[in-house]
Amino acid sequence: MSAFMSFFASLVEGLADLLEPLFQASAAAAAIVVFTAFVRLLVHPLSRAAARGQRERAKLQPQIAALRKKHGKNPEKLQKAVMELHAKEKVSPLSGCLPSLFQLPAFFLLYHLFSNSTIGGEANALLAHKLFAAPLGGRWMDALGEGGVFGAQGLVYLGLFVVVAGVATFNYRRTKRQMAVAPVVAAGSGDQQVPGMGAVLKFMPLMSFMTLFTVAVVPLAAALYVVTSTTWSAVERAVLYRDMPGASPLAAAAG
Repeated sequence: MSAFMSFFASLVEGLADLLEPLFQASAAAAAIVVFTAFVRLLVHPLSRAAARGQRERAKLQPQIAALRKKHGKNPEKLQKAVMELHAKEKVSPLSGCLPSLFQLPAFFLLYHLFSNSTIGGEANALLAHKLFAAPLGGRWMDALGEGGVFGAQGLVYLGLFVVVAGVATFNYRRTKRQMAVAPVVAAGSGDQQVPGMGAVLKFMPLMSFMTLFTVAVVPLAAALYVVTSTTWSAVERAVLYRDMPGASPLAAAAG
């Protein structure tokens, strides 16, 4: 593991060296953004497959509504019938989770790399790199101790929080609009397609705001990965799902 982390650290440092003429002292931060974009490009085929899967699931809504009417008083039969329908139509209800799952290793690599003072038995030189005034291995609480919210380091985090809040608000409005146009639970019915799904759906639009907490507690390098990835996701989903019910006017115009 240490040998792999040393290799990964050398890759980040090499990319930072290439970007240094453009980004100067923030070259390592720029390298993390480029690395994140590369990961997202690798995952993009899965994102496109997830979009196709959601379109296919949307086509099944009339049949699911019929199953809900038939088995509305028996949640177990309803769940089994819905799963059988998905299997028959070769539609996976979990396909939308794959892009996120495949990104987790990259996030944890950066988290580990910038959370350790030594890599491969040697001092971690990457910890000396910064994004403007904020060290890439530091956290928001460290920044608050070095000048407060509006100190040089604190302002870097405020900028990230503004970006995350903007992306989260965009996702919140988009999710609420889609749920209003194509609700999973039938209007006027207390029966759910999947037991417990109602509570999940109520919480779902707010999940994007959890990113604010992540950015606040992880090392700045990992926070940069999260901010870049979530921003990419918002744009990618706006384009890939532009023809889905509830797509925003901005997404429709992008098509």
